[in-house]
Amino acid sequence: MDVMTAIRTRRSIRSYQDRPIEEEKLDAVLEAGRLAPSASNRQEWRFVVVKDEATRQRLARAANNQNFVGEAPVIIVACAVETSHVMSCGQLSYPIDLAIAVDHMTLKAVEEGLGTCWIGAFKEGEVKEILGIPDQVRVVALLPIGYPEYVPSPTRRKSRDEVFMFERWR
Repeated sequence: MDVMTAIRTRRSIRSYQDRPIEEEKLDAVLEAGRLAPSASNRQEWRFVVVKDEATRQRLARAANNQNFVGEAPVIIVACAVETSHVMSCGQLSYPIDLAIAVDHMTLKAVEEGLGTCWIGAFKEGEVKEILGIPDQVRVVALLPIGYPEYVPSPTRRKSRDEVFMFERWR
């Protein structure tokens, strides 16, 4: 599968089969995140890979009771260990770096026949408590991953004219 096919076919999956992920597929997804670029090659991310069913259910409750989160056989919890680095453009690097790494994982998951759903709606303190994550570490996203039970239709995307401007802001 080429990258554009993965981009075009990726969907937010909110229903997962009761089927484990093969270790080689999970390893490939994790490796895609590890290889992502980061500001000044800081690689400030850490990922907690959760397979335990009871822990997944607790994470689903911490994710505002989104039960499908716990249905996935794996939840990848994306964390930042360094949160103060500011790039020369004035932006904090960690949210951007984690977004790139998680997106690499979502696209690799599509290639492997898996589905994901980026979760930003969660109670960070509860997630930290469940997983023993230190106070100074930020939890940026939860990424449930598994075989889709159902793949939704594509959502409407804005047209190119609505999104792109050339040479100057208009």
